[in-house]
Amino acid sequence: MSDAPDLLVYSRPGCHLCAEAMAQLERLRPELGFTLREVDITADDAIHKRYLERIPVLVLDGEEIADFHVDEADLRLRVSRARR
Repeated sequence: MSDAPDLLVYSRPGCHLCAEAMAQLERLRPELGFTLREVDITADDAIHKRYLERIPVLVLDGEEIADFHVDEADLRLRVSRARR
């Protein structure tokens, strides 16, 4: 079992902000050591309704930590704290 923090990204196809965030997170993942999962909000009506106007939404270990963009400094701090 991995102790790596789990980062979930709610996104949808065709979202340029989502694509930018995923590229940034893929670049940071080897350095920061988190797992990365992406959920397409269009696959579930309730999730779609909840996140439609906010994507991408980042959820670290079950806690929403950001929407619209990735703040690298904040992400580094939060992942560091999640490892403790």
